[in-house]
Amino acid sequence: MAGDTLTSEEYIQHHLTNLTYGRFEDGHWGFAHGADDLTEMGFLAINVDTMFWSIFLGFLFLAIFVAAARKVTTGVPGTLQNICEIAVEFVDDNVTQVFGNRPNPIIGPLSLTILIWVFLMNMMDLVPVDFIPHAAQLAGVPYFKVVATTDPNATLGMSLGVFFLVIYYNLKIKGPIKFGASLVTHPIPHWSMYWFNFILEFVDMIAKPLSHGLRLFGNLYAGEMIFILIALLPFYAQWALSLPWAIFHILIICLQAFVFMILTIVYLTQAHETGEH
Repeated sequence: MAGDTLTSEEYIQHHLTNLTYGRFEDGHWGFAHGADDLTEMGFLAINVDTMFWSIFLGFLFLAIFVAAARKVTTGVPGTLQNICEIAVEFVDDNVTQVFGNRPNPIIGPLSLTILIWVFLMNMMDLVPVDFIPHAAQLAGVPYFKVVATTDPNATLGMSLGVFFLVIYYNLKIKGPIKFGASLVTHPIPHWSMYWFNFILEFVDMIAKPLSHGLRLFGNLYAGEMIFILIALLPFYAQWALSLPWAIFHILIICLQAFVFMILTIVYLTQAHETGEH
């Protein structure tokens, strides 16, 4: 597919384009079939492939753990039960070390969901770059990206979800007055510097979800780009380079899922702290 009908630039652009459905400037709805169509779409557009793979892998995560729970045994556990128990214990250890023993029924399940869900979405980066998109093209679908975490809409959407939870728990645990006071009294606790403190705290508050989502997006996007560049090489060179990169990329896949989870735990821990800023 790399060298059949597309130039190198067109090939790269094709693999970096999402299957987008939205409203065009003239008012009609439909799928984008190129860069010109994407520019004509307004804010009301959705990346269908990102939504498909993220939802599909979310249900896959649920199916795996439900299947393990239904076959759980106190005797000799099976392979699936062992894997799920390792994941749960790993998340529980990290939550205990960072979050402590504060009563919160959501932090554990949320952290486990983030770890496994992001890991599964990242793992799609190991699927050969032409395999699924080429099959989709044969079925009449022009674009079909398979790695949802290479779409900033997905990663920033998840980070914003965490951000809203942080705001919620700040208001719930500290109360509106104390939370508002913390935005203007730190780092300089003097009334004349409240405006300056608020600017610093506001920038810090906004930077957290941005860095949270863009870190995951940037690492996976870079990894996907390297796989695409390798696919442009002759067939004999592809195997010589793609296998070592895939082995190394497994580390990135696991690490970025862990980082996204641990930052979520850290942010929620900060929201539960009631002492001094």
